[in-house]
Amino acid sequence: MSVQFGRWNFQGAPPAPGHLENVRELLETYGPHGSRSYTVDGVDILYSAFHTTKESRAESQPHFILSGAVLTWDGRLDNRSEFIALMSDALRTDSPDVAIVAAAYDRWGTRCFARLLGDWALSIWDPRDRSLTLAKDAIGIRPLYYSVENDQITWSSILDPLVLLARRKLELEEEYVAGWFSSFPATHLTPYVGIRSVPPSCFVRLGPNRKTTTKYWDFDPSNRIRFATDAEYEERFRTVFSMAVERRLRADAPIVAELSGGLDSSSIVCMADTLIARGVAHSPRVDTLSYYDDSEPNWNERPYFSKVEARRGRTGCHIDVSAPDLFCFAREGDRFAATPGSGGRPPGEVSRQIAACLESQESRVVLSGIGGDEVTGGVPTPTPELMDLLAHAHFGRLAHQLKVWALNKRKPWFHLAAEAVRGFLPPSLAGTPQHVRPVPWLAPRFVERHRSALTGYPARVGLFRSQPSFQENLATLDALRRQLACSPLPSEPPFEKRYPYLDRDFLEFMYAAPREQIVRPGQRRSLMRRALAGIVPDELLQRKRKAFVTRSPFTAISRDWTALVECAGHMVSSALGIVDTQLLLKTLTKAHQGQEVAIVMLTRTFAIESWLRGLMARGVLAQDDATVDRGRTVFNRDEAATDSGSVTQTISAS
Repeated sequence: MSVQFGRWNFQGAPPAPGHLENVRELLETYGPHGSRSYTVDGVDILYSAFHTTKESRAESQPHFILSGAVLTWDGRLDNRSEFIALMSDALRTDSPDVAIVAAAYDRWGTRCFARLLGDWALSIWDPRDRSLTLAKDAIGIRPLYYSVENDQITWSSILDPLVLLARRKLELEEEYVAGWFSSFPATHLTPYVGIRSVPPSCFVRLGPNRKTTTKYWDFDPSNRIRFATDAEYEERFRTVFSMAVERRLRADAPIVAELSGGLDSSSIVCMADTLIARGVAHSPRVDTLSYYDDSEPNWNERPYFSKVEARRGRTGCHIDVSAPDLFCFAREGDRFAATPGSGGRPPGEVSRQIAACLESQESRVVLSGIGGDEVTGGVPTPTPELMDLLAHAHFGRLAHQLKVWALNKRKPWFHLAAEAVRGFLPPSLAGTPQHVRPVPWLAPRFVERHRSALTGYPARVGLFRSQPSFQENLATLDALRRQLACSPLPSEPPFEKRYPYLDRDFLEFMYAAPREQIVRPGQRRSLMRRALAGIVPDELLQRKRKAFVTRSPFTAISRDWTALVECAGHMVSSALGIVDTQLLLKTLTKAHQGQEVAIVMLTRTFAIESWLRGLMARGVLAQDDATVDRGRTVFNRDEAATDSGSVTQTISAS
């Protein structure tokens, strides 16, 4: 993906000497295919390109719109042919995406945003009314941040220049940190007060003493699909899924697809092969990248991804992740981490193998199966279906489904009915499920201030609003959006990640189809499995739910026990009122003894701690002197310990 940066000083003042050169250096890590700039009357816009399609190589950015506005575009426009047909007088079949978007904005203004399908983020500086418009696609795949001060606005695809080159010390946004202890922070937040992220499906209009955020598009709750037969649903699934994959095969070089051995990634690879065989894919080839650990009893993926490789007649890149230091808490280098997630990278050897795989195939695009489990019914729960029947007073059908699901789940029917009813109750009455309750080692006052973020931003399902299953789908999608918003941009080497299961048209179909088509008693992912029969190997379609690795974190805790206890005893996050170190030490002891603990949140706690120490050491945060001194002291001591193999590293969130 390409990266963009802009600075608009309302009084027309130029940037500080060397400022733009420093910004350019930060951007070029992510956009290595050349940079260009625009400067006039206090407005400075930089663009660093990263080309992944043949059309993108013809781009000239910043791009000048006929109306006089200046556009920068980072994205992949999936319905470009639709716009070319509508505006054939102004566009050619080989017009770059940015030219198509510029023509659309010239004709429809901000109303064009709802028409743009694909992964994208853009900025539009309009000198006519002295306004800046920042917008993102409906899912929020591409990042775009902005900072508003009294005399200027700054925006960027990456946080680094907004943080490292800020004119002031920054304050920590506590709610953002709280979100990391749950299902990730709200999409409009960043770790820093005063720096915001453009929310998905929204555009932000900015100017002197002016800021408005407008939602330009949303899923339609009245959109429902009802066919007469299962075969019609299966055919439509194949159509929209193949389109979702085909759109993400638009590249001028081979593409690498992650192949884990699960149904999500395997389906993408098999569908991509089908499309290439038909001659409808733009990419010349799809290669695969798989991870394996033959020593892990609960994660033996090799037999499954080998089935896909055997079908396609080609072996992909295999990376052995059984090394004992794969899951560790040891700091790697002194690279700046703007967020807790951006500091975590694969271990050195794994990272090198990934880079070697991409470089050997000359690939700049990676396909990911993220979202498949959540969208296609990976969790075989009857609750959304039962809530739909309750909301519409279909009591006869409700009684039948309760009986069928109770037999399948081996639960009393009234337990299932109670779960459905509980979904309509406010959190104060329904209670907080065990798996989303705040972890016990957080400071009580921190929990009181940020309970909503710590419990995943719970929302009550409205009985008299849209279909309950539709509301549940949107809540799940919001969680995915939050996860994506915290995903760091790859830079060593840079590559663009694409997500077929988060295609807007595919999501619209899945949200409009009846719940009983997607999940059936004893048939997890029923529609997907039926639709892809003959395309995906039977061994994958019939596979039970994939296990998750849990042994490595406990092994790392035992291995690095002394250093972890030392780290837990001198925590910056404790000085900031986030973590209760005594309770954290108790949890560490339980984990060391092999007892069950919230291991993902435990690893995130140390990720956040290491990230905070890095910020303190760089003097980024405006905190009281005692906290700053403590952070720098701990950081310096642990830097020395790292040289001798000790441990205080952030790891990326699971």
